[in-house]
Amino acid sequence: MKKLLYTLLILAFTFNLTFAQESNNFSGNELIIKIKPNVNFDKKNCLLNKKFSNKKLDSINKVSSVKNIKETGNKKEGRTFVLKFKNSANIKQLIEDYLSTGLFEYVEPNFIGKGHGVQFTPNDPLFYNRQWSHYNDGTFPLSTATNDADIDTDLAWDITQGSSNITVAILDSGLKLDHPEFSNRVWVNSGEILDGSDTDGNGFIDDVNGGWDFANNDNNPTDDQGHGTNVTGVALATGNNNIGYAGVNWNSKIMVCKILDSDGTGFYTWWADAIYYSVDNGANVINMSVGGNGASSLLEDAINYAYSNNVYIVVSAGNQNSVIQYPAKYENALAIGSTDSDDTRSSPFFWDPTSGSNFGPELDFIAPGNYIYGPNHESNTNYEWYWGGTSQAAPHVTGVISLLLSLEPNLTVGQIRTILEESSEDQVGGSEDTPGWDQYFGHGRLNAFNAVTHNILGTLQTSSIGKNINIYPNPATNNITIDNINEGNFSITLYDLLGKKQFHYTANSENSKINLDIPKLSSGTYILNITEKELNNTISKKIIIK
Repeated sequence: MKKLLYTLLILAFTFNLTFAQESNNFSGNELIIKIKPNVNFDKKNCLLNKKFSNKKLDSINKVSSVKNIKETGNKKEGRTFVLKFKNSANIKQLIEDYLSTGLFEYVEPNFIGKGHGVQFTPNDPLFYNRQWSHYNDGTFPLSTATNDADIDTDLAWDITQGSSNITVAILDSGLKLDHPEFSNRVWVNSGEILDGSDTDGNGFIDDVNGGWDFANNDNNPTDDQGHGTNVTGVALATGNNNIGYAGVNWNSKIMVCKILDSDGTGFYTWWADAIYYSVDNGANVINMSVGGNGASSLLEDAINYAYSNNVYIVVSAGNQNSVIQYPAKYENALAIGSTDSDDTRSSPFFWDPTSGSNFGPELDFIAPGNYIYGPNHESNTNYEWYWGGTSQAAPHVTGVISLLLSLEPNLTVGQIRTILEESSEDQVGGSEDTPGWDQYFGHGRLNAFNAVTHNILGTLQTSSIGKNINIYPNPATNNITIDNINEGNFSITLYDLLGKKQFHYTANSENSKINLDIPKLSSGTYILNITEKELNNTISKKIIIK
């Protein structure tokens, strides 16, 4: 059970601020304040004229040279603000001064955090079998790989590939909105009209396509850094479209909230505002592959707001091979660590020998996160980039939660946690992964298939083509058998991972089986599409040719 590690006591503030100043991880000319419920003030006046019409507040703001006041946090409450000062200030002293008035629930810095992923562009020529996190046959070329050290997404896709009725919010550096991997998937605010006004009254002008850019305060959350496009691709890139990669969920809508700037950093105020925006505008699950060292009541309030509205926030744990960062550390967030392609904890990641997946008492689950390929924010055709970090682990979990909600949209956050705890694989990662929960693997490594077939979801849902369809041998050489398939007429096509057709058969099943001869092919991974011609139902299976 996570502990509430942060209080509003000045001593706790002093400790956190000393650490924060040493890390230089907050704004030097901004403060976040939350005014107590019993304190009267004029919200409209303070936003327009920098005055609260409260003598104590106005006096201290004048002495500290407040330049601007902006609302943040829970705008339905309307009591949380960012104060921006004319010059750099002694933030620690200002916090003590403001708290001494007794007017505030909390006063804290505007912390800065970063994305939890590091990008690498390989020089290797294009090669097969890159997405080891979904299906791992032990041949991944960039790191030591173990057969089945994956989350079995290929099996989960037989159950569901996601629902367009579910919306996933990605709070990151934005998204390449026109990338074909996300075609017709980007969330549209149907209540807003592009007319220069806030048509739907949600506090954001012309937030029609995608979401909002909290870093630049505009309606264009385009990715200018790359982290967000990769993270979104891990969770939500469209599969079975003959291009690029497959995300965990192929169909759900993508709400884009840009909370990191072009340097990959962002203020906690951006993060908190994006959480409230996502929840209030209908997101079903939120991914935050970001983290910082400062404990923040503003940010924790936002996390709790999402949880109380039955929206889980999945957060990367951090890459410092140390304690878990915020907001993953909070009780009502899911803290996610990273594994390698051999099921060991990522320590180190490929980009730094001192790095590693963070660990500690707040860790919930672990998922694949090292050498994770994805789409490129600068190109619609460049698929040569891969990243590594807990940033890449978290969206695997977010994607699986969105699959669960696609099957049963009324699942509670408590039911989702139970499913993940009981479906994740324990003791797969060597000596660090001890029986039951542990600080390095949490409740275990994510397993998508186990999750989507959990008994909470009721009757097992399977493809109409056949229950528990099986293909063997796999890996194969000269022939394969498709077993447990319905009786009927089927169209069967084999593609390589570039989408090039290798062979096509029409076959009738006999005794729930189809036997196929395989022409001579190069060794590697292929996709077998099986279509029931009468009903036009299709499933896809990965097979390995030796």
